[in-house]
This record gives sequence, C-alpha cells and structure tokens, in this order.
Amino acid sequence: MVIDGLYYALAFGAAGGLVAWLAGPALGVPLFAVALFCLYFFRDPEREVPQGAVAVSPADGTVVAVKSESAELTRISVFLNIFDVHVNRAPIAGRIKEVFYKKGRFLVASREKASSQNEQNLIVIEGDGFEVAFRQIAGLIARRVVCYKKPGDRVETGERIGLIKFGSRADVLLGAGWEIQVRPGMRVRAGSSILARRKSG
Repeated sequence: MVIDGLYYALAFGAAGGLVAWLAGPALGVPLFAVALFCLYFFRDPEREVPQGAVAVSPADGTVVAVKSESAELTRISVFLNIFDVHVNRAPIAGRIKEVFYKKGRFLVASREKASSQNEQNLIVIEGDGFEVAFRQIAGLIARRVVCYKKPGDRVETGERIGLIKFGSRADVLLGAGWEIQVRPGMRVRAGSSILARRKSG
C-alpha cells in the first residue's frame, strides 16, 4: 500500500472516533467508511512485467482514445476511475530525460480536452535510441499528481514512478517505430498490459 493511504485512513479514522465520542457512534460511521476506502484506494499490488521490446501501460484503467497527434506521434489515453489502482509505472526502461509540471484545469479526465487543458506532469523517458513520453493528468476529483523520479534517474519497464490521487488520466505518446496493440474500450493494468511493440528493423 502507498504510505499516503495510511495517513488518510488514520486521519479519517481519528475524526470518526472523535465524532462518535461526541455525537454518537452512528455519526462516526461515514468517516470510518472513508478511512477504509482510503486503505483500498491506495493499494499497490505487485505486477508481472512482460519482457521484450514493448511499452506497457503506465496506469490501470480503460483506454478511451488511440489518436494520431501527428504523422510521427500516436497518443494512447487511459482513464482511471476511483476504483482503479492509481500507482503509475514506467512504460519503458531508460533514463528520465524530463519531468515537466504544467498547471491547468480540472475537467473530467475522460474528456478529450483533459489531455491538453488539465493540470499534469509530462515525463519523458529516453530508451535505447528512442523516446517515450507520458502524462500524469489530474481530473475533476484528483487534484494532485505525484512523480517520484527526477531527470537523470534510470527506470525499468513497469517500475513504480508516481501516483495520481482520486480519479484521473494517463496519456502515452509513442513515435512511428511502434505497433499499437490496444483499442478504445480495452481495460489495461499498469506495468503488465502491453500498449505497443517496437517494430522490427
């Protein structure tokens, strides 16, 4: 479990205990329920990472878009609801070239405009002769994106690199050297679902 979940659970649990003591047990129940949900929300299960020249999903959720941003760039967007695991993982192995934070709006993360208008981190990973970028995008409820890494750090495919809190979106940006393996509507899991494979040659 992500340590943040324990902090949230302890805070809501303590608030529930105080309300129950002052106003009666029934009034403390909603806060106890929120504390339990925090423990569930911040879970961080182990994942089996596939081998080979692949890009894996950085997030759990549903693929909501596979779009050409240009002749050389394809965007895959994954929407996370509040019941999905929100720990983010590196789509490829390599060196973190850039982490760029951008202030923005808090639109519903499943909307197309969220990719360009919402608050987000852009993380660029430099692999073996190519780059893959992805965005941690805040949503209507999620108002904080967290990245554990900094430029210069090396990461492995599927390694934990960050967190988005309470409903959000992750975009992956892939160049022309990739064969896309997913389509809108598919469910994916961070670190284990293959989004694309490197083209041979």
